[in-house]
Amino acid sequence: MSMRVLNVPVPDGLKASWRGWLAPPRQPFFLTAREAASLALPTLPRGEAHLTPEERDTNAVWGIAGEADRVGWLTTADWSALGPRLQGDVLRAQERHRRGNVPRRCDFADLLPGLPEARFLWTPELLTDAVLTRVVANGGPACQKSQVPRSVWAAAATILPRIRELAGTFALHSGANCFGAVMGAAGVAGAEHQWMQRAPFETFLTGRTRPGGNDAKPGTVLLWRSADGLVQHAAVTLGAGWAFHKASQVWTSPRVVLSVDALKRTARERGRRLERHHLI
Repeated sequence: MSMRVLNVPVPDGLKASWRGWLAPPRQPFFLTAREAASLALPTLPRGEAHLTPEERDTNAVWGIAGEADRVGWLTTADWSALGPRLQGDVLRAQERHRRGNVPRRCDFADLLPGLPEARFLWTPELLTDAVLTRVVANGGPACQKSQVPRSVWAAAATILPRIRELAGTFALHSGANCFGAVMGAAGVAGAEHQWMQRAPFETFLTGRTRPGGNDAKPGTVLLWRSADGLVQHAAVTLGAGWAFHKASQVWTSPRVVLSVDALKRTARERGRRLERHHLI
């Protein structure tokens, strides 16, 4: 039986990709210039560190402190050569600067007894199916696709022809986001694979929707806008109290079905207002 995370099946090939992103042969470490000098690590300016979308999201680069403006790339062999003391110093610096993918022993002690350090780096052999499941799920809401009645899917298909196909799936890479998920569900070919930007999504809204909607009916696009009017998140209703969205562009975020109320709680953030459009 294939692995499932948040009630979403995970193909073996994607599972292998996850292991590679969490435990790559080379990864970036973010430091201040003073830290880099004291640790005697070769670094380059952060602006010159060309990260893949998966490296950006795995390491939560968007949240890293601005003063950590140097990046050192270390291979597995480089890391081993540092020795325990320097490894500890580097890991503590990553924790201070809020780099992602620096797991805590206490979060995995029941699955991985004997981890030696409070913070550590993943290696492929540590990433069992149970560990991967915990890393990727990270407390997120489980997909409720199986709870949706067949009649609801049938009614939604008239206006959301690909909703059932996309619901309960993981993207194969980082970048695929909420805007592309809504557009893909509405039948825009390939949109679900893209890091869809606001401009094409707004064009889609202008051409395919009208203001207003009803959360109990299929095809109501739920939009959360910030105070400056920029759309920050999007979802779409299936009808009968169900809705579909992808929480973020991060590879750990599946395309899920939740109750409308649960989805709205998940998407709510201070300073955002909710508006509705209906697909035509």
